[in-house]
Amino acid sequence: MSESTYTVTGMTCGHCVASVTEEVTKIDGVTGVDVDLPTGAVKVTSAAPVAEADVRAAVEEAGYALAG
Repeated sequence: MSESTYTVTGMTCGHCVASVTEEVTKIDGVTGVDVDLPTGAVKVTSAAPVAEADVRAAVEEAGYALAG
């Protein structure tokens, strides 16, 4: 089990959270996604470590960006 936390910028509402959750969940191996709207924190739980580039691509597909 692996957990990584990222910060997503640009989210302002529940729809934003749903969009990011939906896209990140599509990454192979991801078993859970927990988004905290006020802080922009996105915790990704997976069977094995997930590449940051894959998370970045999923977040961008949802219309947002990873901080940093």
